[in-house]
Amino acid sequence: MLENERDWRKAIEATWIARFPKQRLATFGATNITYYVVTEPLIRDPETQESREGVIRKGRVIAERPAIITPTFLMSLQGFSKDAYEYFQDTMRSVGPNSPGIMYTYKNETDGLDIVGGSTVEIAHRISDDLDERKDDLSVVIVGVDEMWDVGLLKFIYEYTSTSMAGNVQEMQSRGLLDPQPEFGGVPRAAIQHIMQMFSDVERGAGDPEMLKRELDRWGMFQYFEDRFLGLFRAR
Repeated sequence: MLENERDWRKAIEATWIARFPKQRLATFGATNITYYVVTEPLIRDPETQESREGVIRKGRVIAERPAIITPTFLMSLQGFSKDAYEYFQDTMRSVGPNSPGIMYTYKNETDGLDIVGGSTVEIAHRISDDLDERKDDLSVVIVGVDEMWDVGLLKFIYEYTSTSMAGNVQEMQSRGLLDPQPEFGGVPRAAIQHIMQMFSDVERGAGDPEMLKRELDRWGMFQYFEDRFLGLFRAR
């Protein structure tokens, strides 16, 4: 096991969620989650050695609308460290390639940090109480490890995705988006809609033909769209 892998595993073990959002991810729209990650400072000021203090990192995680059920688990991440990506990849290996099965896209936007008095537990509870008082349902409070704080944030994101998945799938089912389409080999309606949108984007110059081809191959759908796909290049 590599040294940095041992480090992020320790960071995951030391991370806990003091306050979870009270709403799950939206199925048909973006979700904007404010996060507060509380850690002990990596380096303490000698003048404050006797007193306890903590670091609060604030930011936003923007979750785009869950795109589509796909045969393999897909998640796109922006704004995270190498250690966070390694943790995510390890998690994917452990849960298998077909879980949870919805494409989620997340973007991390940091919003600075503050150093305040108190232990991490005290600070986390103060923030949580304030959020409860303000009835803020889309904020999370995390207690993590300073040098790998975003690994802890990514741990929350994966757990949040997993707990939201069942509701997202149920809402997709209620709209018929997962209904198999016999004329396309039983592929869900949502996949066909997504592919049609990708074709439209490419045809108006706003899409990538290579990404479209990969999506067609992922679903085994190229045979149904071969003429239309090749027509994209004949038109050029």
